[in-house]
Amino acid sequence: MKEFNTTAVCIPSKHYMVDISERVKEIKKMVDAGKYFTINRARQYGKTTTLRALQLALSGNYLVLSLSFELISNDGFQTEGNFVQAFSRLLLDRYEFFGMDIPEKVVDELNYYVRSDPDKLKLDELYRTFRRWIVISDKPIVLLIDEVDNASNNQVFIDFLGMLRGGYISREAEGGPAFQSVVLAGVTDIKHLKAKIRPEDQHRVNSPWNIAADFNIDMSLSREGIAGMLADYEADHHTGMNIPEIAGLIRDYTNGYPFLVSRICQLIDTEVSQRMSLADAWTRSGVDEAVKLILDENNTLFQSLTGKLTNNPELKESLRSILMEGERVAYNKHQEDIALLDMYGFIRSDNGAVRIDNRIFETLLYNLFLSDEEMKNSVFSREGQLAKNQFVKDGKLDMRLIMERFIATYIQVFGPLEDRFKEKDGRELFLLYLRPIINGTGNYYIEAQTRDQTRTDVVVDYLGEQYITELKIWRGERYNAEGEQQISEYLDYFGLDTGYMLSFNFNKNKEPGVKRVQIGEKVLFEGML
Repeated sequence: MKEFNTTAVCIPSKHYMVDISERVKEIKKMVDAGKYFTINRARQYGKTTTLRALQLALSGNYLVLSLSFELISNDGFQTEGNFVQAFSRLLLDRYEFFGMDIPEKVVDELNYYVRSDPDKLKLDELYRTFRRWIVISDKPIVLLIDEVDNASNNQVFIDFLGMLRGGYISREAEGGPAFQSVVLAGVTDIKHLKAKIRPEDQHRVNSPWNIAADFNIDMSLSREGIAGMLADYEADHHTGMNIPEIAGLIRDYTNGYPFLVSRICQLIDTEVSQRMSLADAWTRSGVDEAVKLILDENNTLFQSLTGKLTNNPELKESLRSILMEGERVAYNKHQEDIALLDMYGFIRSDNGAVRIDNRIFETLLYNLFLSDEEMKNSVFSREGQLAKNQFVKDGKLDMRLIMERFIATYIQVFGPLEDRFKEKDGRELFLLYLRPIINGTGNYYIEAQTRDQTRTDVVVDYLGEQYITELKIWRGERYNAEGEQQISEYLDYFGLDTGYMLSFNFNKNKEPGVKRVQIGEKVLFEGML
């Protein structure tokens, strides 16, 4: 029986996985055209799985040298000689243990490099061996290198790229022997590596990898692709799931981020199904439960993301500004912070604006930033925790009571609303109050399509039920009526009859509290602070 996999490479015969054959066909076209390029994507984005599938697709027409720099220690990048020996050992391992077809003469040369004094070896000797191999090979040779991040900030690697570039130019200009294609896979943009090598050396400003073709192939998993994977699972397990609906939910939460897609499915299959029947696990409630479990765990992807922010405080502040203050930031890859946030997988472009890549990352980051705020305003999280049991009745949240108690707590702590108050402050405090109430049972996210400087929608998933709360600055009765109509239409999108509005009003003669309003067939509970 197959299983869902979130570690290392996915293998179709062993794992439930999205069919990536069309993606591989598009990449193969680039190889057929003789392109050199980099598959530059965030951690656990399916790069290794894609390279393995590409290797299989190319094996009929090409001799594929599929290597991973993960197998080279840091010492292997310290000098030219060390690198020549480490690279030679990688090829000899493929020859000895995996049956790679390497001519005897090339094997002899590689063994010679391994046995030699590394201080006397030069990179150009290794590259000349490649060129001789290319000349005598019956098939064009393609070089695939995974985990190139392991070579980051090493001058030897930059020099190696320069030799590959020289071979490419010689091939194009003079027909000289060179690899048919070179494909590098990793998180870090090769151009970004170059920027940190010998910054005082002016000639290093021009990247040795500027001959690389742009790689614009979408590697996220589509709703249709996820549905195909679920259909494969359903054929084995007969859960009765609504495949299009579940695929859509998973896509909405993850934006097709491969690790997150597989992890949700894996948790439903192995953990959520132990808490409820398998049929119930593959419903909206099961998906929400799996998302909650993901947000509670400290997996390797989250460790990598938060580690990047710890090591780059300026990136953390940029994300805080985008997320917590709702600022609309133009997507410009030439801006260093935006380029880095995109490279690490935090953000994406949405109609020319920066947007957090997916809802799970958004909630993860909100939790991270809110934890910082708890140190300043711990009373809100403490009050929510102390009153938690009052807010749940028959397994459902009493969102009206939550708003009432939040308003009372705010007035008690801060007094009347002041003009210096900003909408982001209200959102942070409301989430600080709400989070301990739903933690362990539900989760939340901020609807990015409605977040701006005047309106924010908080969507709470709690035991299979959804609760929509609009937070906004009060701007008069007319604006409020428009807001009521907007949230009524928004409730239609979610198939809900009841919604909530929390307005921050600076009028001196206001009456704080919560009232019930009927808007057509919808019921709104409107809170005023």
